[in-house]
This record gives sequence, structure tokens and C-alpha cells, in this order.
Amino acid sequence: MTSPTIDTEGPLRLVVVGAGGMGRAWARTIQAHDDAELVGIADLAPAAAEAAAAETGIRGLALGSDAVELARRTGADAVVNATIPEAHHQVTTAALLAGLPVLGEKPVAASVAEGLSLAAAAEHTGQLFMVSQSRRYHRSLHQAKRRLETLGAVGVVAVDFFKAPHFGGFRDEMASPLLLDMAIHQFDMARFLLDADPVSVSCEEYNPAWSWYTGDAAATAVFAMEGGARFVFNGSWCSPGFETSWNGSWRLSAERGTVLWDGEGEPGADPDEAVPTVDDPGREIAGSLREFTAALRHGSEPMGRVHANVMSLAMVEAATQSASQGRRVAIDDVLERSYDAALATERNAEVLAVMKAWPSVRDALSQKEPQ
Repeated sequence: MTSPTIDTEGPLRLVVVGAGGMGRAWARTIQAHDDAELVGIADLAPAAAEAAAAETGIRGLALGSDAVELARRTGADAVVNATIPEAHHQVTTAALLAGLPVLGEKPVAASVAEGLSLAAAAEHTGQLFMVSQSRRYHRSLHQAKRRLETLGAVGVVAVDFFKAPHFGGFRDEMASPLLLDMAIHQFDMARFLLDADPVSVSCEEYNPAWSWYTGDAAATAVFAMEGGARFVFNGSWCSPGFETSWNGSWRLSAERGTVLWDGEGEPGADPDEAVPTVDDPGREIAGSLREFTAALRHGSEPMGRVHANVMSLAMVEAATQSASQGRRVAIDDVLERSYDAALATERNAEVLAVMKAWPSVRDALSQKEPQ
């Protein structure tokens, strides 16, 4: 799938929507990027936008409450959506329908149903909507994948994730803080490592007695993946001591050997065969921005295009459903229920027509990403 390219002199002009912590991080990242220029910040709260603008040090930076209006006023080429997940669908849909490509924070939307609507909106408009699944952008992750590819059929990809952050605020009150706010990173990384999508999941959530979270802050999930491999996630957000990295600690087990990666340093392999060094994909959101701007300039296919990324959110929804229902959940069941919900709630006739024309949800989403 290709999108229109942008051929302009000077850097790409970007508007950031959302002036919270992530919006400010995106503003800083845009300022540090050679082919991007921050031309505006939009937020429903004027004071938040003004504070974020002051932090950039850019005098006279354009501000507003409506992303599309601000983009038109500033001549922006694209929008970076750093709003809360509940606002992702509304903000991204408006931008796409206005002819603006979008780079959005994860998750793609607040639900798989909304994610399907956004995939259809991107198809209808022909504009690029890329989700910044930022933890894919780590050179050692790509090197681990390269090592795994030399070891034959993969049996198990397993990650341990154990941290003890005291966030305060909304995460402390969420029903499933680990699965809903964090696990999508590891779920998405597993899809990247295996180049495969999920088939089903069995998941259990629980909360240690000392947990400072209201909801379950620990979980174990076993996914059956296309091709027969299993992905095992085992994690907790209330486990002080010997904490893993934010990427987790990985064991990739294949027929001719194993790859270990601590989530930060160089991966190791047994047997330790020489493999070519991968190109540096950039680091976290800076890597996302670099790939987004390259896609807009050259029409290249980025990781995280909405169609591919929806499946990572489907893993989260399936895992939470499995935990609450105490049974194995098929990913196709989640996709079909979400599709029915998307059809029932879609208000744009053209976007609805795109969804109705899909042969199946999985077929519509099964566009393999660049590796």
C-alpha cells in the first residue's frame, strides 16, 4: 500500500495535537529532527498548549484547540496525534478526512472497533496513518531478530517484564494497568520478532497483596501464533528488586539454538554464529518520526501502518477478555465482534463502504510490514 509523497523544499511542517507529557516529548523530538519543523501545538486546554509552546523556546509558535484548523492555518504537512487514547479516533479521523497524514501515539485507538474505522478511513482518503509503536525502534531488537532467523523454526518467544513504578494518577486506578497500558509494547515486539500474527490467547491476571494498584497489576499470557510458535508474556508492575528493562528480558527458542536479549544490550545466541549487523532503525519515538518522514518523502512502507498495528491492540483486548472470562479466546472472535461494532457505529458513509467491502477483517489487516 502506497500513500502520496510530499515534495516540498525545507523540512516537513508538523502540528502536534495534545500538550501533555507525550505531546511535549514529540515536540522536542521534532525539533531535533533534520527533516521536520514544529509549526503548531493544539490542545483543548489553552494553558496547556501555551506551557508546551513555552517549553519549546520557539517564539510565536502557533496554537489552537482544533488540529485541522491549526494545520490549515500553519500550512502543516502532517499531524502528530499525542492525545489520550479516547481521543485518538476523533482527532485522527478528522485529520485524515482533511487530507493530512497522521503519526499517532499507541494504541491506535481506544478499541479495536475504532482501530478498524481508522484503517478504513486511511484507505478511503489514501493518506498515511502510522502508529508509533516506539519500542520496535531499538537496534538490538532488530539484531535479535536477525540472529533468530538463522536458527530454524521458532518454538517459543518468551518475555519477562518486572518493574515497580509508582506512577500515581490514572494508572493506579485502572482495572488492568499492566495489560492495557504497557503489555502492548511486548505484544507488538513479539509480532515483529516472529513476523507472525496471533491466533488465540489464554491469560490470567492477578494482583499481589502488596500492590499499590487498584486493578490487577500482574499477568501471564500465552499466545498461539501463526506458524505454531508460542509467545509467552509474564509480567508485573509491582515487583521491586532485580527489575527488568522497560523492554523486558527475552528468550527466543528455536530448533537449532536460542537467542537471549536483556532488552537493552547486545543479544546473545547459542550457538554464537556470526550474522550481519542490522542498520540502526533509530531509537524509540525518534525512530518512529524518522520512518514517518521517510515514508512521506519517498512512499516507503513503514512499520506501524494502521492496518498492521490493529492486530497488536487485538492482542490486548483478547488477553483482557481471556482473563475476565477464564477461558481461551480466539483472535478472530475479537476481530469479528469489533468489526460488527465498527459497522454499527460508523457515521461516515464512505468509510463504512470501505469496511463493508473487506473480504474479512483478517484479510484486510494482513498486510505484512517491512522487516
